Amino acid sequence: ATPRTISRASPITPAFREADDAAPFKVANRLTRSDIKFRTPAPKPGKVLPLDLDPDTLNAPALEPPALALSTRAMPQSIALELDDDLSDDEAASEAAFELGATAIARDLAIHSARSAPSPPEVFGDDSALDLDGLGPPVSEQRTFAPASIAMQTIPSGLHPIPRTARPAHVPAFVPIAPPAPVDITPTLPPAMRALIVQATERGASDLHLIVGRPPCVRVLGELVPLRPETLDARAVDALVMPLLDHRGHTQLAAVGYSDFAIEVPGGGRMRSNVARCQGGLRGTFRIARAVPPTLDELGLPKELAKVIAHHQGLVVIAGPSGHGKTTTLAALVDLINSAAAFHIITVEDPIEIVYPRKAAVVSQREVGPHTRSFAAALKGSLREDPDVIVIGELRDRETVEIALTAAETGHLVLATMSTPSAAKTIDRLVDMFPPDDQQQVRSSIAGALRAIVSQRLLPAASGTGVVPAVELLTGVLPLANMIRDDKLFQLPNLMQRGRSFGMIRFDDSLIELVRSGKITSDAALAVAENRKELTAQLGAGKR
Repeated sequence: ATPRTISRASPITPAFREADDAAPFKVANRLTRSDIKFRTPAPKPGKVLPLDLDPDTLNAPALEPPALALSTRAMPQSIALELDDDLSDDEAASEAAFELGATAIARDLAIHSARSAPSPPEVFGDDSALDLDGLGPPVSEQRTFAPASIAMQTIPSGLHPIPRTARPAHVPAFVPIAPPAPVDITPTLPPAMRALIVQATERGASDLHLIVGRPPCVRVLGELVPLRPETLDARAVDALVMPLLDHRGHTQLAAVGYSDFAIEVPGGGRMRSNVARCQGGLRGTFRIARAVPPTLDELGLPKELAKVIAHHQGLVVIAGPSGHGKTTTLAALVDLINSAAAFHIITVEDPIEIVYPRKAAVVSQREVGPHTRSFAAALKGSLREDPDVIVIGELRDRETVEIALTAAETGHLVLATMSTPSAAKTIDRLVDMFPPDDQQQVRSSIAGALRAIVSQRLLPAASGTGVVPAVELLTGVLPLANMIRDDKLFQLPNLMQRGRSFGMIRFDDSLIELVRSGKITSDAALAVAENRKELTAQLGAGKR
């Protein structure tokens, strides 16, 4: 028979588009010659759903309309496909832990629906092994697939491939193997943990630490202080943190020694969490987030920051040291857009900390791990989903920065955070992620795409309760673009000095304003000033 090809269609990974709870297919394990498994949610009975694949991820010319339809009566939860033994690039495939990067050819294929959803389907290499009477209802159409290359996320297969040459014709290509012992996939918040979170919130803490051999500690005004006098032993810490982990969390902890996730907290909202193995046992670190996005006024941020989202395209970076409110400021800016315009906002976060309420915009939030393999993988897909605004939890690596710049240069507004101490260091970090031969081109891209950098630092309030943000605001004006392109950032202080007319704010000017308004003390300002001598002189002149 003449080979038929899989169809073109929509986003980066295949999906059953019509299912209410549609989710991407995933490929099992590392790529092997005979073990690929697509998983889908159970569709509604009686529907026939086409298998749609992205045209740009397929290496086949003249693709046809959808070539495979599956009857969903008693539809199994998963479908296993057998590949031909001959992969064109086996070495490259073995290096791609999460992608089917080689060209793979599937033999003639028949997929039948199992008698009940939990039962695994059987897959046969050819018609000779197909016993229609013994399969149960009903059998799908057969198809032969032309060469195709698909990028997908990996999952455990639960199936063991039997080599084609080692099995009789009547033996299926895959046989079930005993799965690992199931882990509770519904995390719960123990009452003792709930009480600690409530106490930490009442103390105005930003973080909660649970460490073996120490009492529970919270970070208040930048310092760790005991929350209770009782010391935690290893059993107590385990009892507090282990129920918080789902199956993915247990797997990550076992594989790499730590797990990052988010949990729901009392009173609404989510809490960014980390559980890690260390000397003495487990430890837990929890960042306490707000239940709803704050406003710029609530955060004490200058009104000039609202102007950075007036751009309809380009890159805006929120910078600052770790734990100094970057994610909260980003959430405030995103919520401004959410309230003001009927845009499509796509966020990629690790993890999701604040869930945006339904307002004027459509907000699609994705979390690295449960929803996507990485920031870069999610960003590639987002470019094809008609976004107006793309929000990136953190610019961590070269591939993510590269895609962010591409998005900013092609008509999207991109908001992101970076753990850098100043605007100048942010630009340096962006450039330094690339090899020297590429850096000049990267400077040109940044010069054209950059709209603003907001660098902030949290300082203890003069009242003794809470913190106050001090801000540096660098706007993407033509002189700045020329400095970046020509690698002359040493001239940036001079531009910032005269940049008020461009809407810029120097960090030390922000400190002076906060001291004069009584929000922070002069000692707190001098401790972080970029130019102490100048700041001292300015504050002295203000007193006179």
